[in-house]
Amino acid sequence: MSPQPKYRVVADALRREITDGKYESSPRLPSESELSARFDASRNTVRAGLNLLVTEGLISSSQGLGYEVRSHEVFELNASRFENLSFPQNGDAYSTDVTAAGRRPHQTFRVEMLPATAYTAARLKVDAGSTTVLRFCHRFVDDVPWSTQATYYPGWLAEAAPRLAEPGDIAEGTTRYLADREIEQVGYFDEISARMPTPEESRLLEISAGVPVMLWTRTGYSDTRPIRCTITTFRGDLNRMNYEIGDLSGRDETL
Repeated sequence: MSPQPKYRVVADALRREITDGKYESSPRLPSESELSARFDASRNTVRAGLNLLVTEGLISSSQGLGYEVRSHEVFELNASRFENLSFPQNGDAYSTDVTAAGRRPHQTFRVEMLPATAYTAARLKVDAGSTTVLRFCHRFVDDVPWSTQATYYPGWLAEAAPRLAEPGDIAEGTTRYLADREIEQVGYFDEISARMPTPEESRLLEISAGVPVMLWTRTGYSDTRPIRCTITTFRGDLNRMNYEIGDLSGRDETL
């Protein structure tokens, strides 16, 4: 077996130190010359190792300031309780969860009438090309881009619930608004996947090179048919999801 390239030895050692919290109190990494001496490697080799960590989103570089460990304050979302109307809410589910975590929510909106793609049509059980209402949210936690959320509603539902097609926020949340109009979401089907971001996703979420996105597709159902398909795109480095299933009375809440 051929030996591992030296730049990867540098990257692996620094990655372990970052993961172990060595740079939590002081995020600045040693200079290239200091790392060259430590690893007995050329500046170009050290720079290649550091650039690998940059592409992974672990560190950032600034002209004249060297390299720093990126701040990763992870937001945890309980997907089981999200949109559960039996829990007290202060506005929509996103604002409620972010505020409850002691963080500050902010979001922007746009509303469009669009033809259903094959993907959304299959989930909404409508014809491809038929009219859907898209409510698109660009969401932030403490002014840091957190996610984008694209929710597609079938055209027939917009006729029954006209506020869906109006621009701007629905303060109480769309799930509660629909329930108030006797269109209750009684269940949902979730799909979770990951991939590298598109250029537009990288721009909106301010994602560094090498950081993936997590896609959460939730199809909501009334008692007779699908009523919406929501595709949420999260920054992979700043988010964690969990579910609660069954009796968790013995769960350690500190985990």
